[in-house]
Amino acid sequence: MKKLPLARAAAACAALAGFALAHTSALACDDCDCDDAPASSTPPAAAAAAAAATATAAETAPPPRTRLGLVRVTGASPTSLPTNIPTTRETVTREDIARNINATDAEDALKYLPSLLVRKRYIGDYNHAILSSRASGTGNSARSAVYADGILLSNYLGNGVGGLSFPPRWGLVTPEEIERVDVMYGPFSAAHPGNSVGAVVDYQTRMPSRFEAHAQLTHSVQPSSLYGEHATYRATQASASVGSREGAFSWWLNLNHTDSEGQPLTYATRLLSNGVASTVGTPVTGAVAGLNNANQAWLLLGAGTQYQTRQDHLKLKLAVDLSPSLRASYVLGLWRNDADGNSQSYLRDAAGNPVTSGAINVGGLAFFTGPQLINGKTVTGTQGLTGADFALTREQLLHAMHGVSVKSHSGGEWDWEAAASLYSYQRDDKRQNAATNPQPGAWTGGAGTLADGSGTGWHTLALKGVWRPAGTNHVVDLGMQQDSHHLSYRTSNITGNYLADAPGTLANNAQGRTQLQAAYAQDAWLLSPDWKAVLGLRAEAWQARDGRTDFSATAGQSYPVRREHALSPKAAVSWQAAPDTVLKASLGRAVRMPTVSELYGATSTTNSQYINDANLKPEKSWTGELSAQTAWGPWQSRLTAFAETTRDAIYSQTLLDPAANKNISRVQNIDRIGTTGLEATLAAVDWGLPGLDLSGSVTYADSKIKANRGFVATPGDTLGKWQPNIPRWRATALAAYRFNGQWSASLAARYSGRQFRTLNNADVNGFAYQGVSRYATADLRVRWQIDRQWTAAFGIDNLNNDRYWNFHNYPQRRYSAELKFDL
Repeated sequence: MKKLPLARAAAACAALAGFALAHTSALACDDCDCDDAPASSTPPAAAAAAAAATATAAETAPPPRTRLGLVRVTGASPTSLPTNIPTTRETVTREDIARNINATDAEDALKYLPSLLVRKRYIGDYNHAILSSRASGTGNSARSAVYADGILLSNYLGNGVGGLSFPPRWGLVTPEEIERVDVMYGPFSAAHPGNSVGAVVDYQTRMPSRFEAHAQLTHSVQPSSLYGEHATYRATQASASVGSREGAFSWWLNLNHTDSEGQPLTYATRLLSNGVASTVGTPVTGAVAGLNNANQAWLLLGAGTQYQTRQDHLKLKLAVDLSPSLRASYVLGLWRNDADGNSQSYLRDAAGNPVTSGAINVGGLAFFTGPQLINGKTVTGTQGLTGADFALTREQLLHAMHGVSVKSHSGGEWDWEAAASLYSYQRDDKRQNAATNPQPGAWTGGAGTLADGSGTGWHTLALKGVWRPAGTNHVVDLGMQQDSHHLSYRTSNITGNYLADAPGTLANNAQGRTQLQAAYAQDAWLLSPDWKAVLGLRAEAWQARDGRTDFSATAGQSYPVRREHALSPKAAVSWQAAPDTVLKASLGRAVRMPTVSELYGATSTTNSQYINDANLKPEKSWTGELSAQTAWGPWQSRLTAFAETTRDAIYSQTLLDPAANKNISRVQNIDRIGTTGLEATLAAVDWGLPGLDLSGSVTYADSKIKANRGFVATPGDTLGKWQPNIPRWRATALAAYRFNGQWSASLAARYSGRQFRTLNNADVNGFAYQGVSRYATADLRVRWQIDRQWTAAFGIDNLNNDRYWNFHNYPQRRYSAELKFDL
């Protein structure tokens, strides 16, 4: 969100220094940015008193000289991100979220950070909310790394959406339990896999120091109007948390329930050019004329994928201090999701009845399937309405997460950590009516499919060490890791009642495993009081096995074992160029291995198809950045130049086959993509008058396809085109004002420029279904601290009611009200 002012940063650094052991020779936060401050092992009351006294003295002192240093801590670290790499990092705290953000889901905490966007379409969006960063778009979920308390939430079973869908598992964190969020831009840490090429996000959740309890109720309302349809969609969330610390033992329990209605996200369409001048078909009214993303005339016949979502979240955390410098912890997370995806037809016959199947006639243009005798000639059509146009889906998901760790934090010559996590799809069912089973019959049963992802999941193991050689200015991080992913996704036909019956014959199946083993070393060296350097190397061994794709009950293919090896060097340096100015440079290589779904996941539904490639090459990127960070009186600023070259970029490109009326997605390697850009941030606390905080960012990116032997429609049609879902310009601005101890308000704005979704940039009309548009939105939040225990807030998201798209339509203006109790 913003950096602490220098005086407050110095206060935090001084308080943190008081927690260090006497033999710790250096304890300073890089550039005096104390986002790395650890939890104290000192008794809470004494620590609070010491910090308060130091902060009071620092507030009256002149701004100190920033200094470089090696972070050497004695408490349990509050972040899984490396603390000594001089590269771009941003932070959002619990206080920032409460005061400035209408946060209904964990990803909302990232709203106003530079160069970041989460493609969240409605409250509780679980299958399309993908994180975008400087050179990674909203179709590339495997190019970012999201963690919660060091446990992997990113879903590297696939990349993007489709089938099981692969955004991070945001639902395993609720806004109420967030203590802070740290973001590191770029693949500059040897401790993280090549998926970190875009950004690394680490959620730190609350762990109490005494007994505490919290409860919150939020209600949201979104009036929506699009393509002539007017409706209001509502969402209600209730959460409760309780926890305590008794001596060496601490615990935390968080419960959350969400009941959400989302706006329709898909539309049944027909190109006018596919209509045949004829009297064939049922005459209908209600079709909405428009232009598609290629500016071709089409008709919108109805809306679909209107989710009614019910989600439950449970998080249990246990921790015990085995000694003053050794802690063991366990985390259990459960997430349940029941989602009904509904659709409706705009079309009406002469009697006013909905039309959902068969041949139709719109103003003299016929859309039909099969042979028809027209003007004495037999014409075969493929455009009649089917159950795929107005699909109904019923999903039931139950996912479980376990994490266990034992960690030492002595601050001496050696510290270590052993951690393991497991994420399991206990249940993952999606039932959908068949193309041969249209409405209204599909509402009560009939033929359909059942897609079952149970048994899918991943598990991780990590052994880490920190070595601080005595008498030197070095901190060395060492580690070994193993991440294993298992995909099992079987789709079966159901001939009776798709809503309730057991699976029947096999429709298709995708399964396989990947495993990544890695070892790394990273040395942070304080060359002098003004210079710090970091060198790292990551070695990886990857394999894919047990791959099999069944295209039907009678056609399938098994794939041989694949192995790859990679080395990824990292380097960074920082220089204290002036008392309040630091210059940084970072360079890193990242190798992003193909996911199981990209290799083996050929799947299809009644209205989509995905084509895999078991021979995909790993994606290899070199990323660098140069930063200047300084203070101008009350203002803190940063200017960062970044560049990235990616070879064999892995892309899934979705195109609509109008003849088959089906979305076809094919995964492929792009030979080379190049990105260069600038990112600028500016922030001030108590600027002009006490209580006024300002922050903002602007990012420019030039991201284009430099070489590609493949193509979309004709050879060479992607060369020189913009990388999908990367805007040239994006910006954020936030003004927050604390009127007094009870009232505060914030006004925030976000902007994203024109972008494309297709590799050949053929989608020239962004303001249409399946297009990607520019947007400019504003958000408002007012918070009232009623008393010590009760807080109320009112918010408006998309205050200016901008109608914008990223394939699907984003939410329109939404009002929210919340009431919170803290004990």
